[in-house]
Amino acid sequence: MENILIIYKSKYGAAREYAQLLGKALNTAPVSIDKARSQTVASADTVILCGGIYAASIAGLAFLKKNAALLKEKQTAVFAVGASPYDQETLEELKKRHLSGVLEGIPLFYGRGAWNEEIMTAKDKFLCSMLMKVVAKKPEDQCAPWELALKEAMGKKCSWVDEKYLEPLYKYIRKETR
Repeated sequence: MENILIIYKSKYGAAREYAQLLGKALNTAPVSIDKARSQTVASADTVILCGGIYAASIAGLAFLKKNAALLKEKQTAVFAVGASPYDQETLEELKKRHLSGVLEGIPLFYGRGAWNEEIMTAKDKFLCSMLMKVVAKKPEDQCAPWELALKEAMGKKCSWVDEKYLEPLYKYIRKETR
């Protein structure tokens, strides 16, 4: 059977939750990026990174870049997790910005995560409140999808984690392993 490595980097838990769903479906235990090693990457046939999106960056990409030489002959994918609804334009921008150079060609998938201000760091709370002040002034018909999501979630505890977001990744894995 194929050796699948699922690595995750999750600040608030949603990327870990998706990694666990993936692990259950693919019959493999996900590994926190803090415990992942180059030797583990070298022995895998497929490597999947589940990482949260923070300040327009995908958590865990530094690990993939560090191990890029080991990924050349492997099926590799990135599953990014954010609080905003799916938006193809935003996804393409993330891909252009972060999956170039040594990570060029790695497919990017997206799942909507969670929002919980109670567990946010003081810095994240501050940044979100500053952002909310700007977004609150905009009429809804002029807001981007992520801005509407911020307005919807602010002050609430929300989870949008849903296995349906993993379907495109499952299809990619099945297609590539045939």
